[in-house]
Amino acid sequence: MTARVAVVTGAAQGIGRRTAELLAGRGYELACVDLRPSGLGALAMEGDVADEAVADRLAAAVRERWGRVDVVVNNAGVSLIAPAEQTAPADYRRVLEINLVAPFLVCRAFAPLLLGQRGGSVVNVASVAGLVGIADRAAYNASKHGLVGLTRTLAAEWGGRGVRVNAVCPGWVKTAMDDVDQARGTYADADITRRVPMARFATPDDVARAIAFLADPAESGFVNGHTLVVDGGWTADGSWQSLRMAHRPG
Repeated sequence: MTARVAVVTGAAQGIGRRTAELLAGRGYELACVDLRPSGLGALAMEGDVADEAVADRLAAAVRERWGRVDVVVNNAGVSLIAPAEQTAPADYRRVLEINLVAPFLVCRAFAPLLLGQRGGSVVNVASVAGLVGIADRAAYNASKHGLVGLTRTLAAEWGGRGVRVNAVCPGWVKTAMDDVDQARGTYADADITRRVPMARFATPDDVARAIAFLADPAESGFVNGHTLVVDGGWTADGSWQSLRMAHRPG
């Protein structure tokens, strides 16, 4: 029997890399794509999945090598921190291209395989910024809200044909992207840990395990169109700061 096959975009670092490692450890063959070399998987491509030709080439390579796909993880993404009125239109469009258009292109490219085999799972990496508004992130928030909408729409269209489509919505995760954002002086660790009820950042492994759960039909076979929030309670907690901190150990 052909091994299960997983596709991971943005696999060179952070959540994508940990997801690829975790799925490989569970017996999946990997097809990985990133702008930079990932060094992971039997099929590794370099390219920008916001380019339709790259998405199509990836799907064709997977079809040629394995003739099937079991999991597609749309993880590639970028952040942009700036007040809305200071966000250049070109930068806004680029964030949407990578965070929202690219997942659509990848899903579209793999649709013939997924729908033809009447089975498989798509997991889109959205964000708590796809569920609530966060200041100074107009482009990022819009892209992730859109990705949640795309997830639900594809779940409605493809669920009856055996393909489940879900999203994970991480809170703040300790990754290279976080390092870059903090280096700009826009926030510090304490801004996050004092706000999260669990008083820590997520790790890439926290998110990767949620992705693996949604990928596995034995674990989540009737979960479709869902946004699995992995935020340590961020979106659940409406407390003001003094009340929140009153419930922390002294």
